[in-house]
Amino acid sequence: MSATLTPQAGRATRGTTATKPVESRWERLAPYGYVAPFYLLFAVFGLFPLVFTFVVALFDWNPIGDRTFVGLDNFVRLGEDPRFWNALRNTFSIWILSTVPQLVIALVLAQVLNKARLRFASFWRMSMLVPYITSVAATTIVFAQLFDRDYGLLNFFIGLLGFEHVDFKNTVLGSHVLIAVMVTWRWFGYTTLLYLASLQAVPRDLYEAASVDGAGEVKQFFNITLPSLRPVIIFTVITSTIGGLQIFTEPLLLQPTSGTTCGAERQCQTLSLFQFEQGFGVFNFGYGSAIGVALFAIIVVVALINYLLSSRVGRRA
Repeated sequence: MSATLTPQAGRATRGTTATKPVESRWERLAPYGYVAPFYLLFAVFGLFPLVFTFVVALFDWNPIGDRTFVGLDNFVRLGEDPRFWNALRNTFSIWILSTVPQLVIALVLAQVLNKARLRFASFWRMSMLVPYITSVAATTIVFAQLFDRDYGLLNFFIGLLGFEHVDFKNTVLGSHVLIAVMVTWRWFGYTTLLYLASLQAVPRDLYEAASVDGAGEVKQFFNITLPSLRPVIIFTVITSTIGGLQIFTEPLLLQPTSGTTCGAERQCQTLSLFQFEQGFGVFNFGYGSAIGVALFAIIVVVALINYLLSSRVGRRA
């Protein structure tokens, strides 16, 4: 006589014999302890300065004088200040001139570096990090010399073509182009490696199948590469927006004699420079904090718009 074990009987047996491990209180609390240091540091160095900036923006705050509550007067003054609108225009101009070429160049280079037949691929890929690890001061010195009005290499070639020399530092568009070139040079390699890492995860069978079906390089790029890169493109667009709208070091070092105004006509003064000027130049902390709050709101709105646009473009691709 043999016994037959049915599935129901098996589950009943496992239910009676299996023992669920009993977690102690400390084991349940351990995951919260692992992540607690980050949130504590964020609360001290991230959340508190943010909230404190909002509070200071409501005061006429001088570090060595009185502190008077003025409500929203600093924001009303901000809307009537032509220096704020000039800094806002400069910031958006430099951001667009630097971000769009940077992402396009990185996308093309990542596609080229992803080719299996590329010789010395590791060398070319690692060389993308050279601009990123170069100091901002060194980059500014080199590009300021290249774009110099009298002795710059770029103006030398412009003169050979029969055109007059361009004063890049002291004109609005010229200074914006010069700063945008520096920003693009510094960040395009980093963005290229992000795109390349994402492309490495795309199965090559897709490209081979597309080639068999007669799809060319351009069609493969728009139908395979772009949809595959959609998440990382959204990430780079958002990070470029945040970084581009907070640009500070390049314009500050480009016109060291003019300080935080970045030129006699404030032709390349960004919002971050204007905030620094008001906060630590004339010690008007309340007004400087209002500029910081306005910049924070602008970045959030622009980043959200870019996220929605890039998501829609990615879905269509």
